[in-house]
Amino acid sequence: MSQERAAWGFVAPALVALGLFFFFPVAAALILSFTDFDIYAVADIGNLRFVGLDNYIHLLETPLFWKALGNTAWFVILGVPLSIMMSLAAALLLDNKLARFKGFFRTVYFAPVVTTLVAVAVIWRYLLHTKYGLVNWVLGGIGIGPIDWLGDPHWSMPAIVIFAVWKNFGYNMIIILAGLQTIPEELHEAARIDGASAFQRLRHVTLPGLAPVLLVVSILTMAGYFQLFAEPYVMTQGGPVESTVSILYFMYEQGFRWWNLGFASAIAFVLFLIMFALTLVQLKVSERWTQ
Repeated sequence: MSQERAAWGFVAPALVALGLFFFFPVAAALILSFTDFDIYAVADIGNLRFVGLDNYIHLLETPLFWKALGNTAWFVILGVPLSIMMSLAAALLLDNKLARFKGFFRTVYFAPVVTTLVAVAVIWRYLLHTKYGLVNWVLGGIGIGPIDWLGDPHWSMPAIVIFAVWKNFGYNMIIILAGLQTIPEELHEAARIDGASAFQRLRHVTLPGLAPVLLVVSILTMAGYFQLFAEPYVMTQGGPVESTVSILYFMYEQGFRWWNLGFASAIAFVLFLIMFALTLVQLKVSERWTQ
């Protein structure tokens, strides 16, 4: 019994911190989503009214929400596989025993992850500048005309995807690299003795061994990419013609520009439900793939 009390004593501070800084704010935001909390309620709490599901109904009737959802889905569909493939390729290169300067390249690949997002986003705005950007200068050298990366609705989201993949792939690379080092070398040696090519070893030894790691990486990457905000906020301000407005950017505008905090809370919980449902789908697909 004394051991049980001691155990509760050790975990109590963490439970209190979780309750105060996670569960309580989440519960408060959920309650807030059923009210019309706005700037008038901030001035006088007596103006606060319970509106039930009106915020959620209004959200589904708002065209900009569907536009933001489509933009976010496009970003996730394009960015998540590209980010995981780049992370896997970099991890495979660094796991090669013949590779030199592994520590140096690990640092170089991981460096964008720890840099300040706003600072590098500003730098990328200059790199993608239509007239003076380095990217268009390089493209001009091979005969490709200047591209208005951040001003053309057709190119704005791909430009943000490229930036986000460059910024984040190093984090997944470290996780995958750790997973590669847990695969027994004996399996690769046995496959070589059996005459398996490098591609066959990748397909039948490496990828099955990485299945749990790739599942975790895909869930984390999808969750992170659904929370797209800073990139369009800094680089495009949601434009051009709302082509880079994400769900989180839309929520920010409603909550902190127009002070529709109840409506913004409803957006947050709709986003949570979407991410939760897609995570369950990923888990089901993973179960069938690993059987």
